[in-house]
Amino acid sequence: MKSFLKWAGNKYRIIEQIKFCLPKGKRLIEPFIGSATVFLNTLYPSYLLADSNRDLIHLYQKLQEEGQSFINYCRIFFDSNFNNAEEFYRLRRLFNDSKENRIRAALLLYLNKHCFNGLARFNKKGQFNTPFSCYKSPYFPEKEMQFFYKQSKLAQIIHADFSSTLTLAKRGDVVYCDPPYVGLSKTANFTHYTADGFNKDQQIKLANTAKALASRGITVIISNHDTEFTRNIYQGAILFPFSVQRNISSKGSQREKAAELLAIFK
Repeated sequence: MKSFLKWAGNKYRIIEQIKFCLPKGKRLIEPFIGSATVFLNTLYPSYLLADSNRDLIHLYQKLQEEGQSFINYCRIFFDSNFNNAEEFYRLRRLFNDSKENRIRAALLLYLNKHCFNGLARFNKKGQFNTPFSCYKSPYFPEKEMQFFYKQSKLAQIIHADFSSTLTLAKRGDVVYCDPPYVGLSKTANFTHYTADGFNKDQQIKLANTAKALASRGITVIISNHDTEFTRNIYQGAILFPFSVQRNISSKGSQREKAAELLAIFK
């Protein structure tokens, strides 16, 4: 099942590679839930899902709590009257100014489906700043949201960074980490989908945490670009390299295959 969100680094294209590497366990922990693709396409007895993006987590929590009622509320914003630049920027301002979690959650879905290239981007103040894109008829993902709601009955969903989330790991858990990827170039470093970004020191900290958890018998899998830097910090892990088509670039000519890897710590 595909995610109901368009999200940078969506794992749907490589879900079979990920599933091949995931061992059985009592609980799957995802400290970078992102589009929730791995959660939606696996069946563990339970899940701990987290992300440092507060708005993303509030959207998932509202759907988990309210189900169809929240889906119906979100559908209001997919009326054709809202599919124009004037309404988009008005609703974007409402999202950025509002303190009410329910409307922010619904508007995040609206913005995600109506913004340029589905690129959910936040500035350092935590404000959504992706511009409008004129789609003829933005898709309302009702069946995908319904599937998430049913699957979420197995999950605990929390707002937390990866360090806090991984302190909750215990023997019997399996951990899958999908951090913002290490950039392949200075202009292709997609690390700012939250206000605080994700730098190389944090990449190293995550790798060291994975090694520490593996020493306690907890399998940790990390996905990232296949670079000299990632191979260096993932020393000691089993590396599974592959290539994947990535379509986050706005220019079709730049949508090329990227070298990625899965690092398995166990």
